[in-house]
Amino acid sequence: MLDSGRRRIASTPAAFGLVALSLTACGGAGPQVASTDSTVAGTVHVCSSCHGPEGRSISPTFPRLAGQQKDYLVAQLQAFRDKTRADPHAQTYMWGMAARLSDPTIEAVAAYYASQTPVAGQPSSSPEAAAGKAIFTDGIPSEGVPACMSCPGEKGEGNGPIPRLAGQHQAYLARQLEAFASMARANEIMHENSKDLTPEQISEVTAYLATL
Repeated sequence: MLDSGRRRIASTPAAFGLVALSLTACGGAGPQVASTDSTVAGTVHVCSSCHGPEGRSISPTFPRLAGQQKDYLVAQLQAFRDKTRADPHAQTYMWGMAARLSDPTIEAVAAYYASQTPVAGQPSSSPEAAAGKAIFTDGIPSEGVPACMSCPGEKGEGNGPIPRLAGQHQAYLARQLEAFASMARANEIMHENSKDLTPEQISEVTAYLATL
């Protein structure tokens, strides 16, 4: 149920805005990049300060980028650079950092993170995750909430412009759904898909996604 401007949640579900890629300049060692382009290597080094080596973030403030869909990463970085993605998190962390990224650098950075092994989800038998699986798989017909899995797929892996949701931080995904619901992150389709979800339902479906 969350991202990129396609149909209703039954079909665009899951793009929980996953990646507010915070390329913040917070110090720290970056990963090795198979590239002779020092600009790309330097950019990945900065990204790793918050998103972790190889994009395997341990902080729910910053989304995991490892294994994320390349097309989605490219689109988000371009939106940060062009200031067309204007949610508060994007403005705080990404507008300045992405302002001078060229299209070739964006492509190379996105390709690097897309090629990394994604973080595996944490299995859970909790009632919360079980309830979230039902929402993800079947929606909530009585409340007009469609199923979430048709866009990111049964395993939440995403495809092209549809982001990978599997194994993402639960708190990050929840924050994106809340932003779509309030229009803090502007997206009419995702607003319609998320505006009727209760805080409890948001917690449930994101808890399930974190297990995939």
